[in-house]
Amino acid sequence: MGATPATDQAAARILGAGEPRARHVAIIMDGNGRWAKKRGLPRAVGHQRGVEAVRRLVRGLEPMKLECLTLYAFSSENWKRSHDEVDDLMNLMRRFIKSDLEEFVANGVKLKIIGDWRSLAPDIVAMLEDALARTANGRQILAVALNYGGKHEIARAAAKAAAKGAITPEAIEAQLDTHDLPPLDLLIRTSGEIRLSNFLLWQAAYAEMLFVDTLWPDFKPEHLQQALDDFARRERRYGGR
Repeated sequence: MGATPATDQAAARILGAGEPRARHVAIIMDGNGRWAKKRGLPRAVGHQRGVEAVRRLVRGLEPMKLECLTLYAFSSENWKRSHDEVDDLMNLMRRFIKSDLEEFVANGVKLKIIGDWRSLAPDIVAMLEDALARTANGRQILAVALNYGGKHEIARAAAKAAAKGAITPEAIEAQLDTHDLPPLDLLIRTSGEIRLSNFLLWQAAYAEMLFVDTLWPDFKPEHLQQALDDFARRERRYGGR
């Protein structure tokens, strides 16, 4: 079984300092394959349980008063996985959008997609465009990173900034996929791995970072709430004293 919130807190490694309330949290959802392997199940089952963890978390979002939750769903490097596994992930995406879109609308969830998602299969792009339009008036933002890579995002933003005649931090930031989202406050990675894996590299410059041992399929709203409570006790200095 996965670690409990209490053991996660003991195992957590947090870098930086904090502020009273997190507005924007991002999660690297890691551990689906290991969750399945521990149970002698195919990796596809781990990914299915990972989708259930996403559903559970989104349903528990409203009381947490987050403005934005960003999830790393499919990286630009994930194309290196086997053809069958990539197909499984894409089909899971299709089923998730079909099954959960009405619930997103009813619960005031506003969907945003970051990354090079328009290069995905045409039917997925059409489904995502429809989902974006139908959730446009939502109150809480769920940003999903699809075909996303942080280095590519920064390179694209820098090129756009240069075309406008200025390469400054402010000019680059204005061209990032996340330019219209609140600044990233807290980045969480599940499964015990301690790396960013090319996720939100620019945005994470002054974010808190929390690494927990829980495998993603076992991650629950209580884990996120505990992370938010811990964040609220921190003092963020941004390099000052």
